[in-house]
Amino acid sequence: MENMTCALCPVTVKTAMEAVTGVEAVDVNFDKKTATVTFNSSVANVETIGIASTNAGYPAKARD
Repeated sequence: MENMTCALCPVTVKTAMEAVTGVEAVDVNFDKKTATVTFNSSVANVETIGIASTNAGYPAKARD
């Protein structure tokens, strides 16, 4: 996840990702610049969650 530079950044990312319908939990790790997201795959998908983060100013992509 790009652009995370301050303590408020993870809060913004978490809020953006949690706003996606189907997202159940988000854990953002500021030091590693990652987010672990639990979601209902019949309602949400990785791309939509990544777009929500990107639209909040923090480009995100899925990792393997």
